[in-house]
Amino acid sequence: MKELPRLILAREHVQLGLTPKQLAGRCNSGALVRVRHGVYVDGASWQALEEWEQYRVRVSAAAQALMAPTVFARHSAASVWRIPTIGRRHPVYALTMRNDGGRSRAGIKRHYASPAGLEVVRREGLLVTGRVRTVLDLAAFTTFAEAVVPVDHVLRADRAQGLPALTKETLLAGIDGNYTAAAARRIRVAVEFADARSGSAGESYGRALMWIAGFESPALQYEMRDHSGLVGYTDYYWDGARVAGEFDGVVKYLKPEYLRGRTPSQAVVDEKLREDRIRASGIGVVRWVWDELRADGQLERKLAAAGVPRRRARSAQ
Repeated sequence: MKELPRLILAREHVQLGLTPKQLAGRCNSGALVRVRHGVYVDGASWQALEEWEQYRVRVSAAAQALMAPTVFARHSAASVWRIPTIGRRHPVYALTMRNDGGRSRAGIKRHYASPAGLEVVRREGLLVTGRVRTVLDLAAFTTFAEAVVPVDHVLRADRAQGLPALTKETLLAGIDGNYTAAAARRIRVAVEFADARSGSAGESYGRALMWIAGFESPALQYEMRDHSGLVGYTDYYWDGARVAGEFDGVVKYLKPEYLRGRTPSQAVVDEKLREDRIRASGIGVVRWVWDELRADGQLERKLAAAGVPRRRARSAQ
């Protein structure tokens, strides 16, 4: 994640002589963006952020606006841990230790959590639930397809942040005493399905959607070879149907760790040549992008048209 823009507090600008009307004028011109009441960021810096980075700024803005120390949870804690989640425009989530029913206000959704055994970590200046609790909460309170994404992610070491991989046993051990029976079942289903070999959030989400649609489980990161040697590794492969599946996330054409010294245009050409070699081996290739994952039924139609076999009829999500 790139460096986030500095928060600009209205109270500080008023002290420097700027009136609320002048602040509003700067927002109207695009020079500033109002993140929440009394908190702004530079407009150009805001526009340069990805959507999940903007959400992370909203979490920091909420912390600035609140008088009392606040423990952030669910998607908000995940954004601080840089654990990927699915969906757009999530509210800011925080915990309350008072089980009195009055939990949500000022754009912050609060959920009760017993303080007994609750791990709270200070990270990037914010109080957040620990990695295990963050992932379990997401698995408990989001759909199966959404839940698989963060669980897959923490099963791999996060080398960029120096965080070790979590085991399924560690995750499952965090369930007892913290969730209802129904929530515990949802967590166990997501954890049992999770796979550390999934290479990205998009790959995880797509794999969960395939399962929901009733398709056979593919091999992940499958090694492809032809007469010239190693072709590469496909995201998914169905051996019986001889079909390879590829999720085209934009990061593989932009991020240095994927480009490995190439330009984006070279990466696109290399990907095309790789696909040509796979097809020349008699293997079909089906590709999709984020928009197709988000469009209801579009991935299912693509896989069916490519001949990917089903194990059973579609299930409910």
